[in-house]
Amino acid sequence: MSTSPMENELFDQFLNFPDIDAKVRLDSLIGLDDHKMRLTKILGLLVNPEGLKAWAKKHHPNSDKVINIVLRRPPLIVLAGDVGSGKTELAETIGDAVARQEDINIMLFPLSLSTRGQGRVGEMTQLLTAAFDYTISEAKKLNSSSSNARGAIILLVDEADAIAQSREESQMHHEDRAGVNAFIRGIDRIGNGQLPAAVIMCTNRLDSLDPAVKRRAADILTFERPNEVQRHAVLDGPLKELGFSETQIDDIVSATGSQNGSGYGFTFSDLIQRLIPAIVLDAYPTDKVNPTRALEIVQSIHPTSPFQDGKK
Repeated sequence: MSTSPMENELFDQFLNFPDIDAKVRLDSLIGLDDHKMRLTKILGLLVNPEGLKAWAKKHHPNSDKVINIVLRRPPLIVLAGDVGSGKTELAETIGDAVARQEDINIMLFPLSLSTRGQGRVGEMTQLLTAAFDYTISEAKKLNSSSSNARGAIILLVDEADAIAQSREESQMHHEDRAGVNAFIRGIDRIGNGQLPAAVIMCTNRLDSLDPAVKRRAADILTFERPNEVQRHAVLDGPLKELGFSETQIDDIVSATGSQNGSGYGFTFSDLIQRLIPAIVLDAYPTDKVNPTRALEIVQSIHPTSPFQDGKK
């Protein structure tokens, strides 16, 4: 490649926070409150350390060593877990909560999967390096040595195992190894520069990520399929609006769990994107939603199968 890649080659659509649409999407992620709170706090510290310093000055004025340890964590968070568990949706919208908490503007840079390139020698390395160059350049514009950052950037890497696969894999191509090296260098550059930026990685295959990448994670949040309490939290509001009784809601919740020895139940996306619309569309446009019929619909839907990485 003779010229530097353009922004539209490196990233999908940029998102700016705070944003009301993102807030609605984030609020709709019912059952993930602990993950929301934890991720918001971690990102807040990574992109705006002055907030932690102000907290320490008020509550623990002699805690310089502790605060330094917390702030020296690498600017990387890994979201790992099953398909349909809300990882990507949370990663795409959490910037709104961070922006409101820290009272700063935040921009999301979603790294395009095209950064893997077409397999030409050096291409993926150049694309990844260019993506970090752009991210770092924009973050430097927001940096402030004397006060809160004027803004911050979150670099989102979805399907991260496509880029940061372990270099220990014997079949790994040299070009892929070089790409992982470029990715690690990018993380280190952001951290060493103490920039108002952080990286979120989403993966279905945590074990496949390079160990050096996982070591650099300030935190790894694990996502699983919703348990009974979480499924009830997701379904309770919508089904009550449709006139379901508590008992009828409990029957639906139970039916969305593991059935027939499968070992897995509905994902969050199965509940929100498939089940609830299916119940509504079955009655639309002439009939009222019938709870008995809704239970039949639940039993006819097969939950999304767990991700299989093909490893023996």
